Amino acid sequence: MKPLNYLEPECQQMQVICDRISRLQENENLEDAACALLKHLGELKRRYLTAMEEKLLGLIEQEYGVNEGNEPIANS
Repeated sequence: MKPLNYLEPECQQMQVICDRISRLQENENLEDAACALLKHLGELKRRYLTAMEEKLLGLIEQEYGVNEGNEPIANS
């Protein structure tokens, strides 16, 4: 594996995204489309979500009642 050489705040930001995705993937009722999108977001090679990706992740969180009240973390 190739190291990505991120700074600590960037690693923390990536961990937040990973945690959000993981919480959603634990849902037994997750539909295939949501599962596919979460898989894609988890494979991104950058430390942030675009505004569109953040909206999609937020929509899935809202639909499944996960992460309610947390601030978006988009950084495009």
